Amino acid sequence: MANHHIDRINDDIRRVLAEKLRDVKDPRIQQGAMLTVTHTDTTNDLRHCKVYISVLGQADEKQLVRGLKSVAGYLRRELGLSLDLRYTPELTFVLDDSIAHGAYINRLINDLDIQHDDDDPE
Repeated sequence: MANHHIDRINDDIRRVLAEKLRDVKDPRIQQGAMLTVTHTDTTNDLRHCKVYISVLGQADEKQLVRGLKSVAGYLRRELGLSLDLRYTPELTFVLDDSIAHGAYINRLINDLDIQHDDDDPE
């Protein structure tokens, strides 16, 4: 039962952060990149939360991570105002390359030259 409760909290945190990231004015975050909050992982005591961010179109990921660290306090405050939690967790941002990796795998599969039985001249 407790795991279901943490899953709901993770979904709520992911939803609120996705909304609030649009309002961030830091130029390191808004450099034409498309940010997606792919997953959140909150500890059972609600003290810490890893936020997995997927980035498409960002040239400098180090600057993006610095920008996310600098706005973590603002996002935590907004999270506390939006959600009624006992503790507002500390946010740690982790870059998630699963979407880019999936696109790469898809491109590799599409580039394969596979002959099907229907193409056999016999």
